[in-house]
Amino acid sequence: MSKSLSRRSFLTLSGSVAALAGLGLAACGSSSDTTSSDSGSSETANLSGSITAVGSTALQPLVEAAAEQFMESYPDVQITVQGGGSGQGITQISQGAVQIGDSDVFAEEKLDNPDDASKLKDNQVCVVGMGPVVNPDVDIDNISMADLKKIFMGEATNWSEVGGSDQEIVVINRASGSGTRATFESAVLGGDKVPDSFKPQEQDSSGTVVSMVGQTPGAISYLAFSYFTDSIKSLSVDGVKPEESNVETNDWKIWAYEHMYTAADPDEATQAFIDYMFSDDVQGSLVESTGYIPVTGMKVSRDASGNVTNL
Repeated sequence: MSKSLSRRSFLTLSGSVAALAGLGLAACGSSSDTTSSDSGSSETANLSGSITAVGSTALQPLVEAAAEQFMESYPDVQITVQGGGSGQGITQISQGAVQIGDSDVFAEEKLDNPDDASKLKDNQVCVVGMGPVVNPDVDIDNISMADLKKIFMGEATNWSEVGGSDQEIVVINRASGSGTRATFESAVLGGDKVPDSFKPQEQDSSGTVVSMVGQTPGAISYLAFSYFTDSIKSLSVDGVKPEESNVETNDWKIWAYEHMYTAADPDEATQAFIDYMFSDDVQGSLVESTGYIPVTGMKVSRDASGNVTNL
């Protein structure tokens, strides 16, 4: 289940997310000037409205934290942040049901018609590293990419097969619409299809994965770095530690941009919130303090086809 905000000014969801589409935004006041992404806050006067952001649970902690700060400055703007996975985020924003679709993957990878991505505005607010995590009783700290692939293909079922002790491997997957899963499988499985006979349990949110891995002996899954806690253990891969500096150079291969998709011409309140995501208040402190990586720190770039280019 996805995390949601409890702050009094957040909207309580009643019914489906799509039902919120009719709320729209009412950006009031005589001034319509907004700041650029270089400024620390919006100068829009009397900004008000309702914004719903749905999608990636990997991005959810940052969006929640930024929304909390934004609403301190603009109490007449109500922001609801929900998970549900990148697939849901892309679907909802492409249908116009929400104001922001959060995603770990490019819209081109999720939409039935990739050309429809041109109708959306891609705001890449940060980078997220992701990696394998295990129950603390699993007695390995490093795993090869080849062995990691065997586990998630169902070919290795005991930790003794990949350098550990004699213990059953319990695989915990994310649901099929998860951008975290898509990113992980792209990097680890390399396009190979998981056999239909291998059906590990699936969880809908990163928060639930943390709980399940921490409570299940022999368990393994994968999470964004921002979800790494003391209740689980992260693994190095091929001797490379899951650290931000290794993501920035692409030495750590499992990472993704975090996208906040909007309509091509978003309403005033939504644009103000997106501007805030690129402000110094967020990029200069909140991004790193919540476990993400500023895009400006990257030494490489990656396109929707997976091509990596040195910057």
